[in-house]
Amino acid sequence: MAAPDHLFNLRNNFYLGAYQASINHSDLPNLSEDDAVERDCLVYRSYIALGSYQLVINEIDDSAATALQAVKLLALYLSSPDNKESTISSIKEWLADSAIGNNSTLRLIAGIIFTHEEDFNEALKHTNTGGTMDLHALNVQIFLKMHRSDYAEKQLRVMQQIDEDHTLTQLANAWLNLSVGGSKIQEAYLIFQDFSEKYPMTGLILNGKAVCCMQMGQFDEAETLLLEALNKDAKDPETLANSVVCSLHLGKSSSRYLSQLKLSSPDHVLVKRTAFGEDSFERALASVA
Repeated sequence: MAAPDHLFNLRNNFYLGAYQASINHSDLPNLSEDDAVERDCLVYRSYIALGSYQLVINEIDDSAATALQAVKLLALYLSSPDNKESTISSIKEWLADSAIGNNSTLRLIAGIIFTHEEDFNEALKHTNTGGTMDLHALNVQIFLKMHRSDYAEKQLRVMQQIDEDHTLTQLANAWLNLSVGGSKIQEAYLIFQDFSEKYPMTGLILNGKAVCCMQMGQFDEAETLLLEALNKDAKDPETLANSVVCSLHLGKSSSRYLSQLKLSSPDHVLVKRTAFGEDSFERALASVA
């Protein structure tokens, strides 16, 4: 008989974007040492997701477990552009250390950081061997960013063989369906709908449903979902980016959402693409002036 999974609800909250709920319900008694470390990693990653980088940096000291040190590196990396170079240097050094280099949380954080850097091949060096559902799910995300839905599908099959009902398996299935498009969009929508019926509504679930609606041409419904997501977090980059796209399709002004996105997440792909487009337009104008 399998031992009870004391961290199931905590993980689920984190995976579905209910970060404050993860933090609020983290006081769990009688955890093993390994479970306590995983609990603390999830809590600190929730703080990171909420933008509380300095709290994580201040609270994790040098005596903490390797997994927690890795989470601290993620907080350092995201807290300031000035930290990026030293953080990447540190994580490469740790990955090369035979004593800790195979730690699954360290490999996961390395994958997240190198994916942020858009160095997908380097990310896959550390994530591709898998070992945890988090690593497999990150692999799916990386392959989709590389426009390799065939490899993403292989990773999803591995996850389905391990646990077809796992929240990350369902999420990965929805991501792949959205990438493939066509009739798969409805399947992705049903996954997010199922989440919304089982669990408290989060920005992640609302954005998932909204993206499905946009791909099905249902922009009024998508707008309603995105406004609900903005009520939960007015600074969430994905909600703002999706609101820009939705507004454009509805013939409405998107400038306020784009301005907010530039302020809250200047490195977001939509901000970069918009800046590139504006720059190209200015150069084209200059060439015919």
